[in-house]
Amino acid sequence: MKGVVLAGGLGTRLLPLTKVTNKHLLPIYNKPMIYYPIETLVNAGIREILIVTGGNNAGEFLRLLGNGKQFGLKHLNYTYQEGEGGIAEALGLAEYFADNEPMVVILGDNIIEGSIENAVKSFEKKGKGAKILLKEVDDPERFGVAELRDGRIINIEEKPREPKSRYAVTGIYMYDSRVFSIIKGLKPSQRGELEITDVNNDYIRRGEMTFDIIEGWWTDAGTFDSLFRANCLVAEKVKGGRL
Repeated sequence: MKGVVLAGGLGTRLLPLTKVTNKHLLPIYNKPMIYYPIETLVNAGIREILIVTGGNNAGEFLRLLGNGKQFGLKHLNYTYQEGEGGIAEALGLAEYFADNEPMVVILGDNIIEGSIENAVKSFEKKGKGAKILLKEVDDPERFGVAELRDGRIINIEEKPREPKSRYAVTGIYMYDSRVFSIIKGLKPSQRGELEITDVNNDYIRRGEMTFDIIEGWWTDAGTFDSLFRANCLVAEKVKGGRL
């Protein structure tokens, strides 16, 4: 399995913090944000990783991460996303890197308490289709929301006013190589972006989507509130619950 960390975008919801740096280089307690998704992949046994970044600060990733030796890696791959074409567009840049192999994709601002190793192994064993990781949340209207029926996902709705469940689609996805042909067939949404929700719903229509529930806490860090929450959760974990 290969791993892809999507760390592009302009991070406008975090201005003025992101006026001079990429969102994914902001600190989460004692490490840069980008460290956490990389560690999630490495802890799941993934050793071939691609960083997709963009904006005016892409060079800072190379200066910070180098070849990834601080994560026990021999090499890190990088590619550049021009503009803000959406998560699916950013993932499309990984086609050459994936080389027809299955992969785990994680958004660069997603931070979890536990491990995704079991989910990765189960998907690797199956070898085709897609798998997403869900988490029950109090504010599902902020996310893509999975509609479940009889133990299956029947639809994902992006930021619904009236969510059909409290299960948010986290920014951790697993795909076979067909994901790139699906992305090529997408049309931009009203936001002018290629949406990852459209990719996931395509797999659902094919009957090839499975899911797992994340154990422990999960948070993104794309708003001031979630950035603060991420710092608090990580600090408490590092300090052994002594906050």
